[in-house]
Amino acid sequence: MDTLYGSAPLPVWERPEPQPRAAPVPLSRAKIAATAIRIADAHGLDGLSVRKIAKELGVGPMRLYDYVVNRSELLDLMVDAVYAQIAEAGQQSEWRSTLLAIAHRTRDAALDHEWFADLLGGRPHLGPHALAVGESTAAALSQAPGVRGIDDLQRALGVLNAFIVGALRREITERRTARSTGTDVSAWQAALGPYLTRMLETGRYPTVARLVIDGAHLNAEETFHHNLITILDGFTTRPHT
Repeated sequence: MDTLYGSAPLPVWERPEPQPRAAPVPLSRAKIAATAIRIADAHGLDGLSVRKIAKELGVGPMRLYDYVVNRSELLDLMVDAVYAQIAEAGQQSEWRSTLLAIAHRTRDAALDHEWFADLLGGRPHLGPHALAVGESTAAALSQAPGVRGIDDLQRALGVLNAFIVGALRREITERRTARSTGTDVSAWQAALGPYLTRMLETGRYPTVARLVIDGAHLNAEETFHHNLITILDGFTTRPHT
C-alpha cells in the first residue's frame, strides 16, 4: 500500500481499529496495551511477549497482529498509555509549577512502570499523549525568563530531558539492585562505611570528604526535587554562549 511513508504501513496512531469481533473476546489496541503493561510491570520487557499477552486475553497470538504489526508498535502503544497518565498534570498557573508537575508525574509513572524508563532517552516518542506532554513541556519552558528564542528553548529542553531521564534511570537501577542483591542503599553504605572512612582519612579526597560529611543526605524523592529546582533556576537567566 502506498502511503505518506512509501510502501510502509501508516503509523499505528493513524490506522483505524480492525472491525470488532465478538468471538472469542472483543479486542482493542487500548485493551492490548493495558494487558501488555500489566505483564511488563510484573516481569519486565524481557518477560513480555505476544504469546503471553494473547494467553491473558484468551485469544490466539496471530489475532494481535491485526492490531499491531510488530513489537515496536506494541511498545509505542504501551509508552503512550503511560504518557496519558503524565499528561494529566496539565498546565499549571505558571511555567515552573507546570514543569514541576510534569517532571514529578513522569517520575511517578516510571516508578509504577519501571520498564518505561528503559524506553526513555532514545528517539522521541510521537504518540498523541507523548506529543501532548512534549507540547506542555515546551510551552511552559518557552515562558522561562532565560529562554528567549528557539535556540534557547532547544538547549533548555535538552538539559531538562537529560536530567529527568538520567535521574529516573539511576533511581530505578538502585531499586533493581536492591531487589537482586537483597541489600538496600543504607545497608550497602553501612557495609562500605569503614573502608570509605579510612580512604577519606588519608586526606587525598578533601572535596569528597566534605560531600560525605557535610552534604545533605536526602531520600530519592527529595534528591529528585532539589536537583530539579536547581535545573529550573538555571532557566531564569540567559545562558552564556
